[in-house]
Amino acid sequence: MTRERAGRRRQRGRVTALLGLLAGVLLLFPGLVPNAPGRVGSLLETFLPWLGLAVPVLLVPALLRRSLLATAALLLPAVAWAALFGGLLFTGDRAPDTTFTVVQHNISDVNPEPAATARALAATGADLIALEELTAPALPAFESALAADYPHHATRGTVGLWSKYPLTGVRLVDIRPKDVGEGWDRGLRATARTPEGDVAVYVAHLPSVRIGPATGLASGRRDESAALLGKALAAEPLDRVILLGDLNSTLDDRGLEPVSSLMDAPGPGFAFSWPAKLPVARIDQVLTRSATVTRVRSLPATGSDHLPIAADIRF
Repeated sequence: MTRERAGRRRQRGRVTALLGLLAGVLLLFPGLVPNAPGRVGSLLETFLPWLGLAVPVLLVPALLRRSLLATAALLLPAVAWAALFGGLLFTGDRAPDTTFTVVQHNISDVNPEPAATARALAATGADLIALEELTAPALPAFESALAADYPHHATRGTVGLWSKYPLTGVRLVDIRPKDVGEGWDRGLRATARTPEGDVAVYVAHLPSVRIGPATGLASGRRDESAALLGKALAAEPLDRVILLGDLNSTLDDRGLEPVSSLMDAPGPGFAFSWPAKLPVARIDQVLTRSATVTRVRSLPATGSDHLPIAADIRF
């Protein structure tokens, strides 16, 4: 092999290698991407697990060009993805010492079959069921279907909580962004009197975000609402806390840091919940404090554009 030919071989796949290294760096350090303009950093973090697809996509040209350089460079994103998300692939069965199961579901304010959705949620046997986008016309269907197994429930605005155990201290949690008027009630707090002791339960629905070519990720209201929810959680006097809600982003998104930084690590399982027809992200969350989520999973579709998610919790 001539020196010139050997040099060309060493240069094979340089672009592929650089792209692989870039994917690895973004996986490990997404905070390096600024949020201005257009909250690009938050957008990346929302779909961060999907960045792992760069490995098989880039592996094809690396192998076709027989580039050792490019193939070796892909080890960085592969290892980074495995370290960050590999554990989520192995949810296993319900832990034997799990004491509590909860279900979280944005039922959609245009759900064409609220009664069927309510029956499906009742069939889960969960200890707590949290709902968002609960409209006045749909409320009777849920009250009727859940009454037998969930004698205790509370609603505030468009969020609701059904419980097998007594609920006390029910109150509205005001998470309205400053430019939103009265009547926008999407947060509640209650104390569930469980056999394991009192647990503070929060149900929240943060504002939606919009993605567009001109605005990028429009999440200003969502971020403002997350900060208000974080203040309420920080002031919570009970040690044990469960937060159930449609937070309109994944927990990797820095916009949810005021909330996620106050709670324990989420449990194993991707449990993608949105959109229901082709889920690509879990924007419906179950978070705890002084408790452990042992498993999270998506449930079958209802008449909503979100999938319900269920989580097992150990106190």
